[in-house]
Amino acid sequence: MADDTSVPVLELADIQSGVLRPRPSPYAATYILLRIDEARAGRELLRRLSDIVTSAAAPVRPGRDTFVSVALTFEGLKALGVPQPSLDSFAWEFRQGMVARAAALGDVGESAPEHWEAPFGTAAVHVILVGVAPDSDTLEAALVRARAAFADLAGVAPIWRQDCYAPPGEKEPFGFKDGISHPAIEGSGVPGSNALERPLKAGELVLGYPDETGGLPPAPTPDLLGRNGTYVAFRKLHQKVAQFRTYLRDAASGPDDEELLAAKMMGRWRSGAPLALCPLHDDAALGHDSERNNTFLFGAEDAAGYSTPPGSHIRRCNPRDAEVAGVVRLHRMIRRGTAYGPLLPEGMLEDDGADRGLMFAFVGAHLKRQFEFVQSEWVNGGEFLGLGDARDPIAAAEGTATYSIPRRPIPRRMKGLPSFVTMRGGEYGFMPGLKALRWLADLPDEPGGAA
Repeated sequence: MADDTSVPVLELADIQSGVLRPRPSPYAATYILLRIDEARAGRELLRRLSDIVTSAAAPVRPGRDTFVSVALTFEGLKALGVPQPSLDSFAWEFRQGMVARAAALGDVGESAPEHWEAPFGTAAVHVILVGVAPDSDTLEAALVRARAAFADLAGVAPIWRQDCYAPPGEKEPFGFKDGISHPAIEGSGVPGSNALERPLKAGELVLGYPDETGGLPPAPTPDLLGRNGTYVAFRKLHQKVAQFRTYLRDAASGPDDEELLAAKMMGRWRSGAPLALCPLHDDAALGHDSERNNTFLFGAEDAAGYSTPPGSHIRRCNPRDAEVAGVVRLHRMIRRGTAYGPLLPEGMLEDDGADRGLMFAFVGAHLKRQFEFVQSEWVNGGEFLGLGDARDPIAAAEGTATYSIPRRPIPRRMKGLPSFVTMRGGEYGFMPGLKALRWLADLPDEPGGAA
C-alpha cells in the first residue's frame, strides 16, 4: 500500500463529471444506448458530445449537480475505427465484454446472457449516454442537447432507453434508502460520505494518477486516449419485491421481526440508519442525516457481527475496517444506483408483473480488482469472511440456501433463501476524458491509419 501523502492535481476540466461526483439527491436519470452504423457519423457524434459532456471542473452544487456522461463499449471503439494497437491496450476484461465474463460474475441461470433484455450483450451496443439531474425538467433540458447530437446523424441510431427516478424518500424498490455511500477521492474536491474513511488515491478512479499501490494503473494508449478516463460497469437488475416481502413475512414472528430481519440482511434499517450505530431499533432521524448515516466503522468490538452480520449486504460490499482476506481499499469503487419501474404498492405480496429494479453504474480504474472482485468474491462468495460459499442475501443473483445472523446463545439461521435479484443486462464501458473524446472524433477515415 502506498504511504505517499502528496495529493495530485487532477485535471478536472478533462475528467467527466460523472466519474467523480455523486448523483444529485433527489434525482432523475436516463440511460440511452446507441449503435454506430458508420464510423464517420460516430466520430461526429463524439465531436458534438465533447461540447455537451459535463466536466468535473464545473461548479459543485451539492445535491443539485446535473451532468451528461458518455461511455464507449469495446465494440463501439472498434466501430469508430480505433487503431488495433490502441484497442489491444485496453483492459482484458473490457475487451472480452460482460457476456464473456458472465460465469465469473455469477450471471448464470435466469440471469445468464441468453435471457438478457435486448440489445444488451450484443455487438450492437456502442455508446452509452447517461443523463442525471435533480429533477425531470432539468434532466429533459440536458437530454434535449444530447439527443440533438445524434438526431440528424443517419449513421448513429438510438436502440434502447431506460428512465429512472428517485422514489419517495429515495428508497429503492425493496424499501431501503439508497445512494448513501460515496468515497472521497484525493484531489477531486468532492467530500466522501464517511468522515472516518481516508480519501482514496485518485488512480483508483481515474487513469493517469497513482493508485493505492503507489503505481500508475494500466491505461490505454496513446496517453491522450487513456489519461483522465476510467472504466464503468453498467448493470440492469430486476428486483423481485413481492418475493422479498413474502419471504420476510414467512420467516418472521411479526411485523417488527420482519423489519429486523430485513435490516440484518442489508446491514441498515430501511430508513438508512446503520445497524453499526443503532443495532436494536430503527432511527429515522439518523437515517436521513447524510453527515452521520455513513460515518461509522464496524470496529473490533463487532468482529463477530452481533450488530452488523458479516454476511450482510453493506458489510460485504464495503467491509471498511473489518478483518477480511485482502486489502479493502484495493477494491473500493464508486457505486451509483438509480431506480426504475413503478413501486409495488405497500403491503402487496403478489407480483404484479411490472419490471422494477435498479440501474447500476460501478466506476473504477481497475475492472478486475474492483467491480469483478467484489461481484465474484464478496457478493457471490463468502470465503473472504470465513462464511464458505454463502452469498449476499440481498444482491446475489443466484441466492444462497441459508443466511446466518450472529446471535447469543446460538445464531439465527434463515433457510431456503431464494434469489431476489435477476440480471436483465449489462455492458462494460470506457469513459474517456474530454480530450480523448476529441482524439476519437479526429480519427482518420481509414481504420489503422495514422492518428
